[in-house]
Amino acid sequence: MDASVPGPNRGRSSTVFRQIAIPIFTSLFIGTVAGLGGVLFHFLLKFGASVLWTTPEELALLPVWARLAIPAGAGLVTGVIICKWAPELKGPGVPHVMKALALGGGRIRHRVTILKALVTSMLISAGASVGREGPIVQIGASIGSSISQLLKLNLPKRRLAVACGAAAGMAATFQAPIAGTMFAVEILLFDLEVSSMSNIVISAVTGTVVARQILGPRATIHPVHFALISHWELFIYLILGICGGIASLMLIWSLFGLPKLWDKVPGPEWLRPTLGGLIVGIMGLYLPQILGVGYSEIIKALNGDVLISFALILFIGKILATSVCISSGMSGGIFAPSLFIGAMLGSVIGSLAVRFFPIHGISPAYYALVGMGAVVSGTTLAPMTAVLTIFELTYTYQVILPLMVACIPSLLIVRLFHGYSVYETKLLMEGINIVRGHEVNRLRDMTVADFMSPLTEFVTTDTPFDKLVNLVENSHFPHFVVLDRDGRLAGVVTVRDVRSYLIHRDKCPPHLVAKDIMTQKPVTIRENDNLETAFTLFANNGFSFLPVVSKEDPSKVVGILKESDFLSAYHERLIKERSLYNIGPFVRLR
Repeated sequence: MDASVPGPNRGRSSTVFRQIAIPIFTSLFIGTVAGLGGVLFHFLLKFGASVLWTTPEELALLPVWARLAIPAGAGLVTGVIICKWAPELKGPGVPHVMKALALGGGRIRHRVTILKALVTSMLISAGASVGREGPIVQIGASIGSSISQLLKLNLPKRRLAVACGAAAGMAATFQAPIAGTMFAVEILLFDLEVSSMSNIVISAVTGTVVARQILGPRATIHPVHFALISHWELFIYLILGICGGIASLMLIWSLFGLPKLWDKVPGPEWLRPTLGGLIVGIMGLYLPQILGVGYSEIIKALNGDVLISFALILFIGKILATSVCISSGMSGGIFAPSLFIGAMLGSVIGSLAVRFFPIHGISPAYYALVGMGAVVSGTTLAPMTAVLTIFELTYTYQVILPLMVACIPSLLIVRLFHGYSVYETKLLMEGINIVRGHEVNRLRDMTVADFMSPLTEFVTTDTPFDKLVNLVENSHFPHFVVLDRDGRLAGVVTVRDVRSYLIHRDKCPPHLVAKDIMTQKPVTIRENDNLETAFTLFANNGFSFLPVVSKEDPSKVVGILKESDFLSAYHERLIKERSLYNIGPFVRLR
């Protein structure tokens, strides 16, 4: 040790190293291992395809019994593995990562890494109509979880490690680090701190570099050309987005409606994937293009080589095949089927546009590309992930505007008519309600009346503006309920309302009162509602407080529920549960 270095400087250097260098090295390590996991998964898929089948054309050359026995046999093997050793392998994989982050403290069993890779690669190689992106997210997340447990990281760092692994796995699969990063942020970690974003970016970039060094610069789907011929096309892309939302609803409702039918099928649960494989095999006899991941058909659509009638058949067939596979209990993702369904939908809309819209130069291939983003946005409710994923397939900024025009309506339709993403719906089927990365079922037995604040500060509709400004300046919580002369709820006034009038004080009308600037018909919550309802209102609207009304009279205000008080109650509940179940940074996974 150099004696000339002052002690305080040495301490400061040590702190900087712990806070900056160690997280960076950890992110690099997670990204490297997760990237290798993605490469291993790629080779397993390639090996399985060489053993079983590679293309729909080659599959058609096999005898009928083999075309039925291969997916059924794969379903039998994986059904036994899933039911006997690792039930969390069932389904897309992403919901289990969300569950681990919200409820399990970021802990995922070590066996998930290898078993998920083996099971999913076997099913996809056998023709199961599922994707590989969801499984690689779970594989990467489990790698991040295992490394975090090996390093004995605390809870926040463990959750971040899981997100880093998921991002690296996704980025390695698509060789798209931006899309991988946004997937982790937008779907897995809603409450991510900005300072933690760099760790996820480092892991995603590292995973991409590892995949490119071993596999070469080969993207899942090679970059394609795109051009916005006329701004009038945006109207067609809007229609495509609406249709994409409807298609997303069809897929979601089909995925989670069929399990009710499977419950009526006699026999053990581990036999259901066998029956599901048999059904998909029968469908493949007549429509082999829907088997497997389906990237070859997506590429044809992106080249404009799919006829409108056949694209419509593939659109319906892929929804049914994917629903049968997932609902029967197979392991596989939803992301790639969403891309497939979107490409076929876009081909149909694009072909119709070529026929009926007099715009020279438009191509169904362009609409197939944007349709992929629209359906991904609808199924995942992650529009930025959808936009950036498609952008990284084209590397042209012209695609951004059509994507936004299509992805947002798709998301809004699913939000309006269903309310949850495909991943959140999977958890709801298990009785787990996750909103913005938090599990809210635990709030159902906590009543608003127990956590609200009394109504000590309020204003009336005829309170002068000057007095209102004075109240805002001197109150510790400058948001007020507005009551009418009879003491009933009339509206709310916030700092933002007052500020807008202060900026243009010289233009304000004389005798300005609270009634003139208040927000009328505010969102309220009843005193007997539970905090789960409050959680949804706060998460979806960005309110800082909610007026609490009487359960008998919705116009009578009995208090206010502050977002800060609500969050404190939520975190206190988490602390109690972690103490009860001994969930801490050094607990070993059983």
